[in-house]
Amino acid sequence: MGNVERCDKTLPVNEMIFYVRRDARLRERWTTDLEGLCREFGLSRPEYEALRDKDVRRLNEMGVHQYLIPQILRLFYGAALNANTHPALEAYQRAFPEETAKAFALAERLERRTRS
Repeated sequence: MGNVERCDKTLPVNEMIFYVRRDARLRERWTTDLEGLCREFGLSRPEYEALRDKDVRRLNEMGVHQYLIPQILRLFYGAALNANTHPALEAYQRAFPEETAKAFALAERLERRTRS
């Protein structure tokens, strides 16, 4: 799932997220004019659509830095009330169903081991 070694450092979305998460005015535009903001930062149509759709797998595959994908989801969903039912985690679970199933199975095995 991680992609640090294949992160595309020239991808405009990586630069845009760096600035958006630090600037209140840009965060406001994120919620009111995402398409316009993406155009200003030079994002391609596929980059914009992956953001708009909150498509974790597509973002990952196109080279968005793995650290920035959770930042993107926080911009959409916020960071409060993080739990297994939080929309940001659900986005990852939809994007990576096999990995999610393996992680839950491992967690269950570890939980059984600690109860024994």
